[in-house]
Amino acid sequence: MKIGILEAGLLRDEMAARFDPYPAMFERFIGQSGRAFDYATFSVVRGEMPESIDLCDGWLITGSRHGVYDDLPWMPPLEDFVRDLAAAEKPLIGVCFGHQIVADALGGKVVKSDKGWGVGLHRYRIDAPQDWMGETPESVGIYAFHQDQIVELPPSARVFASSEFCPYAGLAYGDSIISVQAHPEFETAYEEALLDAYGGGILPTEVTAAARASMAGGRRADTRLLANWFAEFFGSRHAATSTDTVRAAGS
Repeated sequence: MKIGILEAGLLRDEMAARFDPYPAMFERFIGQSGRAFDYATFSVVRGEMPESIDLCDGWLITGSRHGVYDDLPWMPPLEDFVRDLAAAEKPLIGVCFGHQIVADALGGKVVKSDKGWGVGLHRYRIDAPQDWMGETPESVGIYAFHQDQIVELPPSARVFASSEFCPYAGLAYGDSIISVQAHPEFETAYEEALLDAYGGGILPTEVTAAARASMAGGRRADTRLLANWFAEFFGSRHAATSTDTVRAAGS
């Protein structure tokens, strides 16, 4: 199965000197599932839109420093691409900015939240277990780094994960699209580096302190479990799509 990664954001220079870009983070993250996928990256933030939704078997939209309300030139084509994927029931996962632009494209609303920054290790309730989850704990820990939030759900969205801070933390659209607000691809070192770089500046001191406390005592994100979920979602949707194609060809 080939997964197309739509790179919607670039690391800031001080972070790019130390860490891999988002597409590489996702490849390494999903690789923890033990399942092998092929990948192709399209840097949509640089204007590199895929020519067709059929170039890959499944798609993933990364995070970004930009907000969907910034209305940059590359965003409308990306939203059109999301709507085409939804219409074709092609597998898609959105993460952070990806979570938000999927919602915006499909009729939701995203704003800079009056709740402020969500950073550090957040726990999210699993409100509605999904068939691709397999093991389903009551909650999962994921590293977060966002200020924007979805405040109005698209008509087709249903919530599968939430928290008091982020009520729409995990969304599903039919059987072909899922998205999450937090960053399952982030490793502990990267989250800590973000806190070091932006704490006391972009991030208020008390928010930074709370984020560090959330990670104290060796508490870490449920990365391996989340990698299994992403891999199973892509694998199961690809298998279902392939079966449907074979049946259609034989009819």
